[in-house]
Amino acid sequence: MDDTRNLTMLMDFYELTMANGYFSAGKQDMIAHFDMFFRTVPDGGGFAIMAGVEQLVEYLRDLKFTAEDIAYLRERGMREEFLNYLKNFRFCCDVWAVPEGTPVFPGEPIVKVRGPVVQAQLVETMILLCINHQSLIATKANRIVRAAQGRAIMEFGSRRAQGFDGAVYGARAAYIGGCAGTACTLSDTRFGVPALGTMAHSWVQLFDSEYEAFKAYATEYPDACTLLVDTYDVLRSGVPNAIRVFDEVLKPLGLRPKGVRIDSGDITYLSRKVRKMLDEAGYPDCGIVASNALDEYLIRDMIQQGAQITSFGVGERLVTSSSNPVFGGVYKLCAVEQDGVVEPKIKISENAAKVTTPGVKMVYRLYDKDTGKAIADLITLADEVIDDSKPYELFDPVFTWKRKTVENFTARPLLVQMFQNGECVYSLPDLQTIRQYCKAQIDTLWEEVLRFENPHNYYVDLSQKLWDEKHRLISEKKRK
Repeated sequence: MDDTRNLTMLMDFYELTMANGYFSAGKQDMIAHFDMFFRTVPDGGGFAIMAGVEQLVEYLRDLKFTAEDIAYLRERGMREEFLNYLKNFRFCCDVWAVPEGTPVFPGEPIVKVRGPVVQAQLVETMILLCINHQSLIATKANRIVRAAQGRAIMEFGSRRAQGFDGAVYGARAAYIGGCAGTACTLSDTRFGVPALGTMAHSWVQLFDSEYEAFKAYATEYPDACTLLVDTYDVLRSGVPNAIRVFDEVLKPLGLRPKGVRIDSGDITYLSRKVRKMLDEAGYPDCGIVASNALDEYLIRDMIQQGAQITSFGVGERLVTSSSNPVFGGVYKLCAVEQDGVVEPKIKISENAAKVTTPGVKMVYRLYDKDTGKAIADLITLADEVIDDSKPYELFDPVFTWKRKTVENFTARPLLVQMFQNGECVYSLPDLQTIRQYCKAQIDTLWEEVLRFENPHNYYVDLSQKLWDEKHRLISEKKRK
């Protein structure tokens, strides 16, 4: 579902001052090429997950400047020529992006924009906002999902997200990353992320006794009965009262309980005791849900210590990616085009990591035909063709003597065209399809890339032609 708000003016003000200035400089019709890429993977991980493309497409479909927007910009001293342009604004850029759910790596373009420099500049903030936020949360969610080793992860962070958009879109991104559902009902109604949840401690406190609270809940929801057992004492009252209600309410109906939830205390220790009590009472199929400020490291440790947990509810540490809350995507000019001639552009920096890769580019992922595993990503000039019927030599773009010839591989382009001359030419997949695609693509990565600590450095290499072009421009700029 599209967002009904007009978000056209959600941009950094300098984008407007530059766009206005392009008219003064007579450069408003110049064609510019921009790349979005990121430099490091959050949490020191081996890969990130692309997300937020659907919201970016919706934004670009609906770009329009209102009379109020024009009046505001006139008050800020913008040129009438620029304001007239905005009155009749029609988005006419070409846009490519890596599809949602794809594992992505530092340095490679994950969004490309080609069009009049005024337009390509104005969309910078929203491109970064859409992709940075959801890619961050999808990446964190997948780390937590992998730590759970097949146990379901439920996203429970709405109340501590960074604003209501953070809650809604964070739940969407978490689902792409592999979460089973969310506590955020709006994400279910808008995107189809399954809304999950049972009761709070206040439900238990509201009744005269814990037993009465459990009985009332089981009577109302006999087919989906999960009881929160840590309001008073998990082992002395919570679980015994839950078992009593299972026996008295559910068993006569021929129904089985879904689970009990523990939200405090030493959950690993408690879960082992609770498992024994439920098994002895005849409920070996009753799940145990754990919640309470969890993340991938705590979940991994709990499982290693023998916790008897069947699913986890993960809140603020997921939806805010609290351990590393910034996805550092950037948007850089890489070429300009005049009279059909493309001139590559480069940004030089004392920090080698901030030297950009110039030119109009494509990204390929090379897969081993025998194993189906990803070998490396290759950034090329856009007009290069990778012939995967022949051996291809890869080399490290920094340590160029490190070389490897790959054979028996398939080269798949990663960037897909989303807009052509401002018209959307991409059919947005449904969220379930994106989630399944994400899981399948992560399965193409080697275990060494999936490690939480010191993951294998997955190679993102440059073609020889692109490497030559980059170093030609570096040498040229240094001579000036």
